[in-house]
Amino acid sequence: MTVKEVTDILEELAPLCYAEDFDNVGLLVGEKNMQVSGILVTLDTLENVIDEAITKKCNLIVSFHPIIFSGLKKLTGATYVERVVIKAIQNNIAIYSMHTALDNSNMGVNAKICEILGIGNPRILIPQKGTVKKLTTYVPEADTMRLLNALFAAGAGKMGNYSNCSFTTNGSGSFKAGENANPAKGEIGTTHHEKETQINVVFSKSEEKSVLRALFENHPYEEVAYEIFTLENSDQTIGMGMVGELPKSIDAKEFLLFVKEKMKVSNIRHSELLRKKIKKVAVLGGSGAFAIAKAKSAGADLFITADVKYHQFFEAEKKMIIADIGHFETEQFTKNLLVDYLTEKIPNFAIRLSESKTNPIKYL
Repeated sequence: MTVKEVTDILEELAPLCYAEDFDNVGLLVGEKNMQVSGILVTLDTLENVIDEAITKKCNLIVSFHPIIFSGLKKLTGATYVERVVIKAIQNNIAIYSMHTALDNSNMGVNAKICEILGIGNPRILIPQKGTVKKLTTYVPEADTMRLLNALFAAGAGKMGNYSNCSFTTNGSGSFKAGENANPAKGEIGTTHHEKETQINVVFSKSEEKSVLRALFENHPYEEVAYEIFTLENSDQTIGMGMVGELPKSIDAKEFLLFVKEKMKVSNIRHSELLRKKIKKVAVLGGSGAFAIAKAKSAGADLFITADVKYHQFFEAEKKMIIADIGHFETEQFTKNLLVDYLTEKIPNFAIRLSESKTNPIKYL
């Protein structure tokens, strides 16, 4: 199995096109056609993780956080990032990062937190914009259903709980084939009028390549006229954070102690505890203070995240509780999620859960 074959499987879970613009995801070190001897899954790629990969004979590291975040201008070993990259290259180890692509997956980081804490019926807290597109094309009436079925099979026409969605309208198209053309309809040098169907189908951003492939492979015309638009609609299964409900209402302090135990947290920084019980809970792994307002508007009684600054705790405004349980702590089970996913997809393959400690924050 090659690196690309493994990463293609990972991108079924978390397509890279859904990563945030500021991020650096995908294959960061190594060649995509390299044969994989073993996979080591980690939260961070540090030198001790490279050493662990060498010991365990794993030449592909699947990391949540990217070791290369901004551009590297030199490789001298002066920084921990440079040393990791040098050691990986020297030992022919590839490094692949998922980060915000997995953050935005409805089966990713936040889904795992909800699973551990027993938060039921979770839905995306902040749906990502620009995830729904529309294809418009024109085809001879006789070829309409064949092309539509091919587009549906490629993933087009899905909206929420509905599939095979489309809109068609009939009209007349015209064209004149040049001397080097090979027209499917009409004659060279003569203006031809054809009864055509305008096809409109929606598709997810991640399906664009497969939808266009289906269009070109199944359209009868030599030159295919088509347009792609980004819609205002949002795919409610893609985005940051999640919000759901506990099986029953629970006292705030009791629930925070439960979170502390389940998430293996040393301490929790939180805003003022409120008298009301906790039922609806929002979560956002990693630095999630930007979502405080969204959690409040979603009616969350408590919001679990990390990296909340002093003044941001005031934004709770006694309407909900903000709980900062730590950046590493919110994301630590991500590697378990990835190991389980890869093991199911690639059984009988060497997939290892990293045992290296990578949390840079210590507590006294």
